[in-house]
Amino acid sequence: MSTRTPAPPRPSARRRATFTAVLLVLTALLFWVPWAGLLAPSARWPWPVQVVGTAFFAVASVAFPLLLVRAHGRRHSDRASRAAHAMLGVAWVFFAWTLITDVLRLVLAVAGVDNPFRSRLIAVLLLVIGTALVAYGVHEARRVPRVKRVDVALPRLDAAFDGLTVAVLADTHYGAIDRTAWSRATVEAVNALGADVVVHVGDIADGTVEQRRGQAAPLGDVRAPHRFYVSGNHEYLGNAQAWLDHMTELGWTSLHNQHRVLERGGRRLVFAGVDDVTAAHSGEPGHAADLDAALSGTRTDDPVVLLAHQPSEIGKAVAAGVDLQLSGHTHGGQIWPFHLLVRLQQPVLAGLSRHGERTRLYTSRGAGFWGPPLRVFAPSEISLLTLHAA
Repeated sequence: MSTRTPAPPRPSARRRATFTAVLLVLTALLFWVPWAGLLAPSARWPWPVQVVGTAFFAVASVAFPLLLVRAHGRRHSDRASRAAHAMLGVAWVFFAWTLITDVLRLVLAVAGVDNPFRSRLIAVLLLVIGTALVAYGVHEARRVPRVKRVDVALPRLDAAFDGLTVAVLADTHYGAIDRTAWSRATVEAVNALGADVVVHVGDIADGTVEQRRGQAAPLGDVRAPHRFYVSGNHEYLGNAQAWLDHMTELGWTSLHNQHRVLERGGRRLVFAGVDDVTAAHSGEPGHAADLDAALSGTRTDDPVVLLAHQPSEIGKAVAAGVDLQLSGHTHGGQIWPFHLLVRLQQPVLAGLSRHGERTRLYTSRGAGFWGPPLRVFAPSEISLLTLHAA
């Protein structure tokens, strides 16, 4: 089967204009709201501070959209991507905390604290908080994920599988920043768990196999009796079929709307996987989430563990009688308070949740990061689930 990436349709002039307008509005908010927090005229900073600071924000607000287009346009420049995403992360942190410190600004005004002291106090506080959170966020994003251990009771699980361990990897997002050493260390952490099953529930990388082959190579060293993988939405930006094929080459079982049966003493446990929900509109032939196909041939009394990248698929899993769905995608919000926007799209942010009478959902915060190389109050994780017969 050919793994050539289909040519994406050319966007219309109206779509390009809409995208440009939205990008410019968001850029203005992300950069000029923090400017108002740090360099508000009411602070009456010395004119060199005001001029240099304003010039910095002006240059950054012009450079950011240009770098972003270069990073995600036809050139797919990794250098531009690193710069644009770093700027995005810093801008988001300062944007969010500018709004938060504005509440304190209002409190101080009501308390009778006058300017310029009030505005200068807020600016210094914002600078300290923002800088500290960016440094903390970079550290959290680049560290080897912590192991999160969770016990999961499944009513239909046979006692033969009681105690089965499943290590969950998600959202490694190998990308513009070379994280080959991080990838090796993460695989070592997975191997130290001695899990019976290791799964990767999608978003291996941002880019094609050719671009990220070196970073993904350590996944071939994962040790477990069973290794299962399903595609995430980001694979469909870089030829998902090639990633499915490459993971097969690395010794993983790619569950492309398929399932496999584990047996112990004549008892069965099904691991099924579906394409990401975005696959149907990706342009890749033969790709679309098809749960019926994934479960075709299973028995009605088989307990089923479903790999589906996005938690939003849980409704279909409940309707199909799935016992446990394993997902990622949310990153736990990645940079607080972005989790508030994630919850508008996804039913669960992270952790174990119950849906209907039978179905459980485990949502991993993911091992890596997407875009900005920061994680703020949303730590990365390798999840170790121990299944129990209830």
